[in-house]
Amino acid sequence: MITQNTPVNGDRQFIDGVERVFYDGYWIKYYAPPADSLQAKKQMIISLTRRLFNHVEHGLNIPGIRLKEARQFYEAETDPALRRVKGAMLAGCLFNRATDIITNLVELQSLGIDIHSDNALLRACGQALQEALSLGRLVLHRSGEECIDELWGEPLHAFSVPVDVFYESRFIKISSARACLDALHHGTLNCFNTLAPFTSIEPLMQQFTAMAHVKVEVLQDDDAIFDVWPAFVVAGEAVIHFEPEIPSQASVMYHYQAQEGKRLLIQIHSVMSDVVRARTPMPKTMRTLIERLNQYQQEARLIFSEAPPIDAFQS
Repeated sequence: MITQNTPVNGDRQFIDGVERVFYDGYWIKYYAPPADSLQAKKQMIISLTRRLFNHVEHGLNIPGIRLKEARQFYEAETDPALRRVKGAMLAGCLFNRATDIITNLVELQSLGIDIHSDNALLRACGQALQEALSLGRLVLHRSGEECIDELWGEPLHAFSVPVDVFYESRFIKISSARACLDALHHGTLNCFNTLAPFTSIEPLMQQFTAMAHVKVEVLQDDDAIFDVWPAFVVAGEAVIHFEPEIPSQASVMYHYQAQEGKRLLIQIHSVMSDVVRARTPMPKTMRTLIERLNQYQQEARLIFSEAPPIDAFQS
């Protein structure tokens, strides 16, 4: 149960039987970090790199053993558009090189070989991650909407800081992602609650946003995922299958604007789903979409407020 005291970042409480941690206005499901070790860092970097490739544009998962070729093709390219993509491929190759190094270091450690912080291979791993991060500005989210620098920097961060510090940073990013979801939710309702064909969308958006908040904080290895993910999917399907209420005598322009609104709802669902799956905010995409909602509201309000045409054959 929440106390009356104003919480501060890092406070932990059991709320409805679930341990939660407070960051930037949100109580987030708490997961205890593993012990700080090279083995733990290996598991995190492998997992984060795999997750990274799942969210960025296709074609970047180049084996680390091809680093020399990837660098040569990037440095020789002069066309800006091609150079961006080749730089993104080089970044992917560097991430895989870092993963290869730390995987082998952990295997050596398991044989009883001491791996110190000044180990040359550990330094090479850090340098590969640092260079990959510097190329992150060239990498787009799989949707093509924007670069997601915070997600791209996670493997380096996991390598550079203690495990518990990295876990804290993830809670902060989840809080930022939830703030992004809320901004999109409020922008959607501010737009559609004023438009007659869409006034019944509010409970569907409420449910979808509520499930998005739950899904964004639940990890894949948590048994709760088997209830949370289906509920999130079903709530989202209700939004994308929503049909605006159109009067029988509505004009062609009325129909057109209603379909434009439905397309916007589908786009909102897509962006919120991207934020949930990446567990990181997409501020540029969010701002652009909210601006589009405001523009659509102004355009559609005039059309939807028009009186329906009188039947020419009405006596």
